[in-house]
Amino acid sequence: MADIKLVDVCIRDGNQSIWSMTGLGTHQIMQIAPVMERVGFKAIDFTSSTHMAVAVRYHRDDPWQRIRLMHAACPSTPLQFISTGFRFISWETADAEFMRLVYRKLMQHGIGRFVLLDPMHDMDALLAVAKIVKEEGDAQNMAALTYTISDVHDDAFYAACAARIASSPHFDCVYLKDPSGLLTPDRARTLIPAVQKELKGLPLELHSHCTIGLSQFNYMVGADLGIDALHVAVGPLANGSSLPPAIQTIANLREHGHSVDVDEQALARMTQYFTDLATAEGLPFGQPQQYDASFLRHQLAGGVMTTTRRQLAELNQEHKFAAVIEEVERVRAELGSPIMVTPFPQVVCTQAFFNVIDAERYATVPDQVIRYVLGRFGRPTASVDPNVLDRILSMPRTKEIQTEPLTMTLKDTRKKFPASMSDEEFLLRAVMPADQVDAMIANRQPVRSYNPEVAPVLKLLRELKQRPAVSHFVVDKPDFRLELKSVGCGEARTASVEK
Repeated sequence: MADIKLVDVCIRDGNQSIWSMTGLGTHQIMQIAPVMERVGFKAIDFTSSTHMAVAVRYHRDDPWQRIRLMHAACPSTPLQFISTGFRFISWETADAEFMRLVYRKLMQHGIGRFVLLDPMHDMDALLAVAKIVKEEGDAQNMAALTYTISDVHDDAFYAACAARIASSPHFDCVYLKDPSGLLTPDRARTLIPAVQKELKGLPLELHSHCTIGLSQFNYMVGADLGIDALHVAVGPLANGSSLPPAIQTIANLREHGHSVDVDEQALARMTQYFTDLATAEGLPFGQPQQYDASFLRHQLAGGVMTTTRRQLAELNQEHKFAAVIEEVERVRAELGSPIMVTPFPQVVCTQAFFNVIDAERYATVPDQVIRYVLGRFGRPTASVDPNVLDRILSMPRTKEIQTEPLTMTLKDTRKKFPASMSDEEFLLRAVMPADQVDAMIANRQPVRSYNPEVAPVLKLLRELKQRPAVSHFVVDKPDFRLELKSVGCGEARTASVEK
């Protein structure tokens, strides 16, 4: 029986799957960082370019500072960055020199492990990115084999990809990534050995979401077959559309005769922290999932489902969620059945949304769908439906996009910004709205501490600050009394807390 390692996904994938990626600010992450370092994870799934953009857009946090602080707090646990190759934040591709700068800066700030994923399984592109990373630093490279169900993606397909990866000197490990939770134990028993046979000793990890309730079974199959590491979450950030819970996974592994070397006291403390944080902030808890065969059709990852629901709610269209998900299956088939991993879920879901709210399907076609059809993201797995293809190619906007440069270049983009601008600021401004980056810079300050126990009180005080007409406020509960009073003509306030 084997010693199985764990990779934690709370901060990036768990946060994305359960809390739409917006649930954690830098101050909340840093409060638990030293404890996460003590657990003994093989790595921490920490961020992605999309996750960095969310830090800027929703929290006004500096994502470079976040990486730097986390690395200082977790010096012996590699921080993981998932990348779709020649792309950073923007959906447009960037040239090799632009991405070389991205990977160099990420490593300088503390990223120690890259998950390299090509949504089309373009092995040439994947090997090219791995080479750039190794030329710019000493981080580990982990290749992603993204699981999906189609006539094309059989065991032989994944084995052939594994053979190409093993032929490169630039990869340190590989993982089977099951973002939609579609893998079954029966398929795992044939797929894992087929991939292992071609890896020539490279470690293989397993990442399977709980979306239809099969991931714990897959994990036990994987462990019995010699998987090196399993990806897990804790507390409210596990289950649901996220990854399996660490504590239950450890218990199951030991029942199967495997060993797991972690600091269980630190793991319990980490679990309690995220539980207290979710309770204090009113964030949802991931729940164990029942088998839902509909996911085998639309194949959307849990994080995409959560994000789609949130975006519909922001537009007061949440009641159309079921219709959009149904339309996703139809659009995906029409677009050649792309693997539903970034950026393709966003491409498909956006088109499905417009098809549902417009009077006619494909009356509105977003630019990214046009670019996909034009091959800007690579070659579709299957042919695009001829009727859909003809409609999109005949649109005036398509002809405009065909004249655009194929990729964003470092040389040309640099000319748009002052030479004195730091590389970190340049990389954000090159791909994000200026006002969002401006707001982040204006908000720069030392990272404040965070305590879930007092978070509701602090939120109350912040809201009261916005209501100067309230001159006297009292919260009186058993063993707790908070009294807030204005002094004089409201020029000052005093607060007293009793326990």
